[in-house]
Amino acid sequence: MTPRETLLAQAAQRILITDGAFGTEIQNWKLAEADYAGDLKLGHDQKGNNDILALTAPHVPEAIHRAYFAAGADIAETNTFSANRISQADYGAEHLVREINLESAKLARRVADEFAAQDGRPRFVAGAIGPTNKTLSLSPDVNDPGYREIDFDGLKDVYLEQVMALLEGGVDFILIETIFDTLNAKAGIMAVIEAGEVLGRDVPIMLSMTLTDLSGRNLSGHTVEAFWHAVRHARPLTIGLNCSFGAQQLRPHVKTLAAIADTLIMVYPNAGLPNELGAYDELPEETAALVHEWAEAGQVNILGGCCGSTPAHIAAIARSVAGLPVRAMPAQPVVTRLAGLEPMTMAA
Repeated sequence: MTPRETLLAQAAQRILITDGAFGTEIQNWKLAEADYAGDLKLGHDQKGNNDILALTAPHVPEAIHRAYFAAGADIAETNTFSANRISQADYGAEHLVREINLESAKLARRVADEFAAQDGRPRFVAGAIGPTNKTLSLSPDVNDPGYREIDFDGLKDVYLEQVMALLEGGVDFILIETIFDTLNAKAGIMAVIEAGEVLGRDVPIMLSMTLTDLSGRNLSGHTVEAFWHAVRHARPLTIGLNCSFGAQQLRPHVKTLAAIADTLIMVYPNAGLPNELGAYDELPEETAALVHEWAEAGQVNILGGCCGSTPAHIAAIARSVAGLPVRAMPAQPVVTRLAGLEPMTMAA
């Protein structure tokens, strides 16, 4: 079976688990500049460039992948959130984008296959693609609303470079995550489609939106329903929400998305909201109890954690949903669904 078919088969049997935060886990290692920089001899400081650890300290992301799989995760996300030409330019490492993505994907693939071989349960690898620090929908200059730092084709090409390397490294899916700008996501979708055409095969897409305020909109202003209308043409394998707030604040938006999306729902919230020092205090059992409510209500297919979550959070989530029935995808009538910032449905 293809990765898409295998994941769908597994998701028909049980609620699946994706992994948790990578950045906060890397912070726990207390790495120094030399750990990040290795012997690459780059001209910029590398401390904080988590993605480059695939080249300079691969034991760190490998240990994190192992911890999440041991906690019960079915899906590993590659440590490539900022492994694109735009983000890596801040570190003078844009020429290493292909190598970073390739090695990150190979590393996650190797660990996933090792765990799958131990118990026969499939493990998956999602190639993670972040939003970059550019936006197609908004101007960074308040005096020039029409100005953009990058255009659609340029961003699509940035994503395509990353996607091709991740696929070469062996990922099963491409996860376009923490989507704050719907147009950025569309550039990512186009990159995945083009990659599939080049390779002559199906490349499943996972999409995960992030909300910037409690009204349930992303930075480009789209509601959860409008976002779904804007991307459903890509027939994503999963659609969902990540980061944003804690599970408590995401509850109404998960409910909305679950009722309208005729595909798998994947949600991985932060471990609550950060305290005044930027740390996350929500205990694993608290997070697990909150997401258990979604599972019990039949609103999710895949659960995990984002900022502040740990292997302990993932283990608690896995225990909390074990044995619960899976979400059934809603049957949607065939009508025209459009979206500006708000959704518009044209009744038959």
